[in-house]
Amino acid sequence: MKNQQSGFTLVEIAIVLVIIGLLLGGVLKGQELINSAKVKSYAQDFRVIQTALYGFQDRYKGVPGDLAGANTKISGATLATTPGTVGNGQIEGAWDSATASDESCLAWQHLRLAGFTAGSTTVNCATGDAYVQINADGGRVGISSTMQMTLPTAMTGSYNICSTGVLGRIAKALDTQLDDGNTLTGSFRVAAMGTPTTALANADVADNTAFLVCLAF
Repeated sequence: MKNQQSGFTLVEIAIVLVIIGLLLGGVLKGQELINSAKVKSYAQDFRVIQTALYGFQDRYKGVPGDLAGANTKISGATLATTPGTVGNGQIEGAWDSATASDESCLAWQHLRLAGFTAGSTTVNCATGDAYVQINADGGRVGISSTMQMTLPTAMTGSYNICSTGVLGRIAKALDTQLDDGNTLTGSFRVAAMGTPTTALANADVADNTAFLVCLAF
């Protein structure tokens, strides 16, 4: 007597393959939506900070962090003492300064006390503190007049906003949305976090590696 072996029919196999295809398509579409949302969030960060700075400048005839007499013009504000000259129209100090008296550190306090951005007004620029501005992935955001990326060609502008911990695929999409689509040129640049002064070409910006990005304006 022969044993009969049952198996899947071609129709059943086809149905399973279709279901697997739909599941994979859903996962990929979901990842695409997440990436798109992050690009929009990062782009919004840059735009909001620019708008806040210009609004502050219009109201106080000076720039946050660098405002002369900030401690008398804005209730609770701290007057910067380092580095450079207060009132010269530049936000001096590194974008990621940890020095509480630096203009680039105090810029956030001035913007927040003036009502242009939200966040803590208790100055502490140490990485990880609640005062530090962060992006959608928890990376640090900062503003300065000292251009971060100077190689192979210097960025130009009065100020630059920098944001760290940005995945390469997000960084390249941001460049396309905010600038010229070339991470090596224009007002938007991408650099390795270990060598933050040197901009990288698109081909060197790996999709799943975190980078530093800066926008000059």
